[in-house]
Order: sequence, then structure tokens, then C-alpha cells
Amino acid sequence: MFTKTSASIVLVEDHTILREGLRALIELEPDLKVIGEARTAAEGVRVVQGSDPTLVITDLAMPGGSGLGTIDELRAVCPNVRVLVLTAYCTDEYIVAALGAGADGYVLKDASRAELLQAIRSVIAGQKYFSKPVSARLVSGYLRRNDPASDPCPRITEREREVLTRIALGESSKRVAVALCLSVKTVEKHRANVMRKLALHNTAALTLFAVRNGLLPQDAERCFAEVELARFRGHLEVGSAGVADRGPDGLIPAAV
Repeated sequence: MFTKTSASIVLVEDHTILREGLRALIELEPDLKVIGEARTAAEGVRVVQGSDPTLVITDLAMPGGSGLGTIDELRAVCPNVRVLVLTAYCTDEYIVAALGAGADGYVLKDASRAELLQAIRSVIAGQKYFSKPVSARLVSGYLRRNDPASDPCPRITEREREVLTRIALGESSKRVAVALCLSVKTVEKHRANVMRKLALHNTAALTLFAVRNGLLPQDAERCFAEVELARFRGHLEVGSAGVADRGPDGLIPAAV
């Protein structure tokens, strides 16, 4: 039964059996209610626009469009919606790109039922949540970025830096061109030069490079740093936590 205090959820997942399983799992909880489903990115945006949910649970790889682009579109049609990524991908490129797109949580599909429910409730409550392997990658990236012995950022021009930064923040070439008073062709040329100089092959790799080398604006850098630092402190606490600190499924809470 959907009460006034229930959190409303939309599922965006192209595998029918997984989507139905998620719905069944979630609706066993009295405070959670699935109010819509979609199997493509575009369909997900339409469902969210018409239902104004509390939370969207989405995969990153779907027919008809990337889940990363979907996050931006979801924010556009429903600015207050929270987004939890549920995916099989656990690479630096996907994780950083998802966070850059505005994901509030990142959970792997091999998570337990208890962990998934914890992630859902944490994100609904305004917290961030990352599966343990995802947290480990965030910590590793933070430590590498702050290692004084690491190589300095390769030399790029100031204009190339501006283009790199805006692309890393998810802006299209057209939006970058308008913001910097350039032609789209010029922006694409700068982008190509940056990727050639830095030996990067796609936007996800470019975003990861920008994060690791401190090229994002201060507010964006602070967002990534706070998430990673909080997870790093949690990682240290895990090492000394006792059995009493663990949840019913044996997991130590990972919300920040």
C-alpha cells in the first residue's frame, strides 16, 4: 500500500527479469513503493517526468542511450529526484563519470538484498552510498591524486584547460562553444588536441583525468574530495570495527 510517507521509486533497467525482481524486493518494504518502470533511457525520462518520484534506480548500459546521459536528463525534468546507479560496471571511468553526472549512489549488481535496501534508504535520506569495491576505487584515486611523488599534469594551454574542464563536467560541445564564445568546430579541435596530448580516448577517461589532476572548479573538486575522504575514513574504521558494528547481513554501513 502506498502511503503518504512512502518513498516513490522508478526503475530504469532493460532486463525484464531483473526489473521485476527489484520491484518484488522493494515492495516488500512498507516505506518504499515502485510507481513506474522503464526499459530504455528515453522511456525512463518520460516516466519520471510524469510521476515525479523520490528516487530513480538506473543501470548505466541500456538500449537507446547511456545511463550517464540519462542522469542529466532526469535532473532536467525532475530537479529534486535522487539517482541510485545499479550496475555491473566497477571501473574508474564509469564511477567518476557517474558521480560527475550527479549520481547520489553507486551499487553493484552483486550486492545483497540488505545492502541494496540500505543504499536506497541512504540515498533517499540525502546521503551518498557506494558499494565497498566502488569505495575502494574512490579511495585509491584520491590517494594517487594527492601523492606528491606523482607526475605533474602534462602541459596544456589555458583554453584547452577550459574546454577540458567543461567537457569533464558533462557539457556538450555546443554548450562549451556558447560559454566560451567559440565555434563548435573550434571547441572540437581543442578537445581533440587535449585528448591527443593526454593520450585519452573517450570522455569518461577525460573526466577521470580532470578529477585526478585537480582540474575541476573548486566546488566540484570539493564534492569529489569530500566523498572520497569520507569513504577513506570509513575504510579506516572498517579495519577496527567489531562484529557488533556490522549490520544484520554482516556488512558495515557504507553510507556517508
